[in-house]
Amino acid sequence: MKIGHRGAAGYCPENTISSFTKAIELGADYLELDIQMTKDGELVVIHDSTVNRTTNSKGRVRDFTLREIQSFDAGSWFHRKFAGEKIPSLSEVFDKFTGKIGFLIELKKPSLYPLIEEKLAEELKKRELTSGDRQIIVQSFDREALKRFHELLPSIPIGVLVKHSGVKIITNRNLKSFAGYVSYVNPKITMVNKRMIKRIHHHGFKTIIWTVKKKNDLKTLKNLHVEGIVSDFPDLS
Repeated sequence: MKIGHRGAAGYCPENTISSFTKAIELGADYLELDIQMTKDGELVVIHDSTVNRTTNSKGRVRDFTLREIQSFDAGSWFHRKFAGEKIPSLSEVFDKFTGKIGFLIELKKPSLYPLIEEKLAEELKKRELTSGDRQIIVQSFDREALKRFHELLPSIPIGVLVKHSGVKIITNRNLKSFAGYVSYVNPKITMVNKRMIKRIHHHGFKTIIWTVKKKNDLKTLKNLHVEGIVSDFPDLS
């Protein structure tokens, strides 16, 4: 699977409608996107817990209403031709792209947002996106949040994100602990080697690797038979 990282973040301001549109144009199979929650309980698509890096404003996502956060310019930081680009709500992204592409949705820092798992589950139920037919995959570093979401919607495939903190390994104990609620084990590319991928597959999991930037890495990962590759450049081949 070719998965556009925050859309096509190498070409457009990340996590915007322009970025998602570009990823589809470039042949992506999935859009990878990040969700957080506003002060008034709306799910919005933004990577950071503040708006500082990707808009012309400053402050925490959770301190703004949807109307306030959508008044910010989320495009000019990348290039002036994207001036006026907005932070989209998840609802707007689904309205525009459902049926055209799959969604790899990351719960970002869910501990900051009580009930965000329920909010996402409600949105997917409302749109009848709960059949588990690979349109939706939900992932996070937060394993407790993933367990909660799995209890709410067990038909949706779950991916656990993994990155190393000085240790470039996922232990068998880790992998066994994922049994029962995880479908994908998704490590950072700097961790990946043939042995790791073999062990992930041996334990019955699929794997999506993030974030791929070099053609040589792409070739290696194809030879390792990983199920998905996340890239800022969905046309990388």
